[in-house]
Order: sequence, then structure tokens, then C-alpha cells
Amino acid sequence: MIQTRHIYPGMGASGYIGKVLTERLLQIGNQVHVIGTRTAVMSIRTLRSSRSLFSLPFPLLALTLTAALAFLLGCAPAAEKEAGAPVSNTTTIEARVAARGSAPSPSAKSPALPSPFHTPSATRFPKIIGWPEGKTPAAPAGFQVSVYADGLDHPRWLYVLPNGDLLVAESNTEKLGGEMPRPVRKAIEDAGLMGSSANRITLVRDANGDGKPEVNETFLARLNQPFGMLLLRDWLYVANTDALIRFPYHEGQTKITVKGEKVLDLPAGGYNNHWTRNVVASPDGSKLYVSVGSQTNVDEEGLDAKEPRRAAILEVGPDGSDMRIFASGLRNPNGMDWAAGTRTLWTVVNERDELGDDLVPDYLTSVQEGAFYGWPYSYFGQNEDPRKKGERPDLVAKAVVPDLAIGAHTASLGLTFYHAANAFPQRYRGGAFIGQHGSWNRSRLAGYKAIFVPFQAGRTSGPAEDFLTGFIADEAKSEVYGRPVGLAVLPDGSLLVADDGGNVVWRVAYVGSGTTASR
Repeated sequence: MIQTRHIYPGMGASGYIGKVLTERLLQIGNQVHVIGTRTAVMSIRTLRSSRSLFSLPFPLLALTLTAALAFLLGCAPAAEKEAGAPVSNTTTIEARVAARGSAPSPSAKSPALPSPFHTPSATRFPKIIGWPEGKTPAAPAGFQVSVYADGLDHPRWLYVLPNGDLLVAESNTEKLGGEMPRPVRKAIEDAGLMGSSANRITLVRDANGDGKPEVNETFLARLNQPFGMLLLRDWLYVANTDALIRFPYHEGQTKITVKGEKVLDLPAGGYNNHWTRNVVASPDGSKLYVSVGSQTNVDEEGLDAKEPRRAAILEVGPDGSDMRIFASGLRNPNGMDWAAGTRTLWTVVNERDELGDDLVPDYLTSVQEGAFYGWPYSYFGQNEDPRKKGERPDLVAKAVVPDLAIGAHTASLGLTFYHAANAFPQRYRGGAFIGQHGSWNRSRLAGYKAIFVPFQAGRTSGPAEDFLTGFIADEAKSEVYGRPVGLAVLPDGSLLVADDGGNVVWRVAYVGSGTTASR
């Protein structure tokens, strides 16, 4: 029921009449939900035929008619539903998000999705064989691919300092957190996808800007599965799996040896590779945003329900104060960045496993304050997960549709917007690059590439397209050369891609049409 109270100060008797008429219009609005638009229109016509209505002062008459129009428009979707007409997801979501005080993406709509369990749940982990001498990934014509740094130990994430120095977080899956089926756990171990972790950050410096760094040395050691990095004022923040810590930093520094200061405790580990934690700052530096993945696949065990900081993006002050949940229902958010020229945060999210080859797509989405994105109860809006059916219809009803599906089981992790002014062709400027680490829960390999998503005016403007490929060596044997993860842009506008399977950082530079890749 729609209920409200209207007061018209200073109108006297006219004010009272206006109050009565407005309450009558509210009743009509409620009738729309019950008997549809036709009855509402008839009721309005009845009022319209009343001489008392048109004998009112003009300001009050205008107010009354405006109220009638507002209620008809506001109730139209419900009336259409009652009459059998379709109601768009976008309209429904806009209404729900508006009630939370945040705005949905105007372009978001659920893609066509298969039914759950449309194929058996597959287990197919990659076998990493490394890159043969002289071989590189493939980029579009006009781009040149070369090694920027090698000899690394599982380079996961990249961060470029203001002076152009590159920081590389080297870390690995040491043990499997959360709840994993025993056959899956054994397959991960057999594939060699877990082991010792370097737990360090390496500094790579190319002082003369020729694309061939002269310095490649340990910058910060004795960390705990480091991932995200951020320089804010004179502090370097590092997101370990169990805490956000920070260190004093001055420009040009090549090593940090002092003990870090803990800013925020974080829930450690997670399902499969959900131990990664990322951190970015708001454009004005007043807030930090920290991503935390789930402990389980779809929380059939009830573990994540006990820890609201999981499957979420947290907001916190630079000193660790005022922590709150900024957005939730994000199974494993990793890459985060701000769309060019906006104050809108975007993230890429790994969706759930074991519903079939093409469910559920990973996605790129804007992150709305206070929004809930479905996990574990639903996906892409109100598509309820059968394993959680009926548990939280209230949260399913609130679930926001992400902006863009980018393929099921692709393990989309890295995200960076291309802010460089003129190094890449115009069509890439302002767009998003995404690193897809690659699948394990699919009968055919998916991901294992970097993709590009075009943007215009701060919104996605087209489907994802392949940008850096060639990581799969032999599909039939499940052999891959490497696995792309984090991305960053150097001051010269070239794109860097961390390859934690090949233990290398690739540099992609635009040199003109017709150029072939070289190592």
C-alpha cells in the first residue's frame, strides 16, 4: 500500500480540500495495483467530471492533476504486470535501488542464460607448460608484445608508481581455504596450482624508458600473500590476505625494510583462489575500497553468512576508521578502478561454479553504494540459484543486474581503465582492459586472455573483444603457456599484463598498423 501524509500550510479550506483530493488520488494509485490501469483511468475520469475539482484555485488544480499523473506513471509497471504485460528488469531494479538511495546502471540488463545444470559440472584444470623461447602472446595489428620483466615467481598484481617504477606482487595459493569438494581439491594439487608463495613485492625500473628495465629487485619481503597495492600521499598500502597494512614511502625508494602498520584486519583465505585482496582509493583520497572474496562456492555450508565482510567491497578511511560494507553479493571481486572522467567505481567479479559450462558468467559492473548483486542467492538479478532456492527471497528481490557479462568460468581478475592520452588508438581511450586467468569448471577452456571493453561517457558501449590471446598451447591436452591476471598502464601509455603462469610481465605497445609481435 502507498501511504503518505501531505500538509499544505496557509491554504485554509482550499488546503483541506486539496488534502482530501490527494488522499483520494492515493487510493486510486493503490487500486492500480489491484485492478489495473483501466480502473484507475476510470476513477480519474470520474474526478475530472466533478465540478468541485475544476472550481478549485488554479495552483491547487495544477497540483492535484500533477499528483494524479505521477501516481499513474509510478504504478504503471505494476498495472502492466497485473494485465499480463511484461515489466522490464531495469524498471524494477531502478525502483528497488531508488529505495536504497543509490542509482543502477542505466544500461544493465540480464543476458540470455541457460537453465541451471544445462551440462554436467566439469573439472578441467590447465597444465602450465611455460613460454617457448621467442614466443609471445598475440595482440591486434599495430601492437607489439615484448617481455618487460621475467624471472618472477607467480606475478599476480601490478602497480605503477608516479615516477614510473613498477611494483609486482608475487604470491601463490599456499593452501585451499573454504570448502572445496575433495576431487576438485586433488585436481588442483595434481595440476601444480598451489605451493609455496614468494610473499614479496618486486620493483622494476626502466629509467631511460626504452622498454627494457635495468632494475628488477626485491622491494618488500615477508608479506602474507600480497595482492593489491596503493600509494596514497606518503603511504604505500599493501593488501595481504589477512590485513591491509601500510608503509612510509618516499619517491625513488628501491627498498622498504621497516615494519608495516596494520590499517585493517581482513578475513583470510577463501574458496579456491579467493585469498586475494585488492585496494584502491577514492579520487579525492578520502576513502579506501577493499575487495574480499567468498569463503565458499555458494555458501551451502553457511560459512559466509556468518562473515558479512566476505563477498563484498569494504569502504574504510585511510587510517582504518569507519569501515562499512560498500556493496555486497559480489562472490569474488578483484580488479577495481574508476571509469575515466567519473567518480564511478567498477569491478570484475568471478561468479559461481558447478551449474554447467555456461553458468554463471563472470561480469564487469559499476559498483553502486549499498547495492546487493545476488550472491549466493541469485545471479544477474532475480535468477535464483537452485541450491539456495527459497532461502532469502528478500535479497533476491533486491539483486542488481551487473553491467556486462564477460563469459562463464573465465576467472576475470584484472581491471584497468585506459587513461593515457594518445599512445593507443582513439577507440581504446577510456575503455577497460580485463585479465582473464582462465577456467577449471568447464568442459572446454575459457578465458586465458586479456580482453577490452569499449566505453563512452563512462558507460560500456559495446561487447567485450579479445585483445591479448595465444595463452592456450593445446586445447586437447589442456596445456597453456601462461595465465594473465593483473594489468597496469605505464607513463608512456603501454599496457602491462602480469602472467602468473609464465612468470613474466608482458608489455604491449602501439607502434603502427601492420606490425607483428616480437619478444
